[in-house]
Amino acid sequence: MPGFLQSVREDIAAVFESDPAARSYFEVLLCYPGLHAVWAHHLTHWLWLHQMRFLARFTSQVARLFTGIEIHPGAQIGRRLFIDHGMGVVIGETAIVGDDVTMYQGVTLGGTGKEKGKRHPTLGNNISIGSGAKLLGNISVGDNCRVGANSVVLRNVPENSTIVGVPGHIVLRDGKRVVITDPKDIRDPLSDVIIKLAAEVHELREKFKQHSHDALGAEPDISIDGESATPKIAPEELFLEDYQI
Repeated sequence: MPGFLQSVREDIAAVFESDPAARSYFEVLLCYPGLHAVWAHHLTHWLWLHQMRFLARFTSQVARLFTGIEIHPGAQIGRRLFIDHGMGVVIGETAIVGDDVTMYQGVTLGGTGKEKGKRHPTLGNNISIGSGAKLLGNISVGDNCRVGANSVVLRNVPENSTIVGVPGHIVLRDGKRVVITDPKDIRDPLSDVIIKLAAEVHELREKFKQHSHDALGAEPDISIDGESATPKIAPEELFLEDYQI
């Protein structure tokens, strides 16, 4: 664990490396709430580890009041975490964040329920998380990953991946595009319902077509003026033919 002053220098250097809007050390020291929240967490985490839990929580809430960023004192934060803008960022109690991680405003490292124990995400090193992204539950995100803005990540993400969407799915892996050929790979509950509904409609259409074929194949038993009536296709069959699923 580096000393506090060394950590401060590393954090400031990370800002200049990641943010082209940074102009001076004085500006970074006074105008970057992400840095203030991380530095406050050093104190609150020390208090938490030394069983001063109430004081740790109270101090973290004071930091939240001034920065708009809530980092639970129990969270484990790596080196050179850069929270850009930062408003609305929430990092849960059992979250683990690796080194060289960048987060933008509105990011949440949260839980999915009232379960005890490890219930927040674990992030590897060199990860970028876009604004508004939600990483929920006891999941792991590998090194060198990118999470798109407003994505909702509910599953483990392998290293060197880019994940987007709601729910999140991998679109790049090891620099190569990942093509989703089966919609079920997305594991979206709404998509599952639509897929099941489409399968049922397809089954009903096949049964209807078979029934119509049997009816058309039978000898007509109705005659008009001595001539057989020509069977007609039901409008429902035409409707189903127009809407292929």
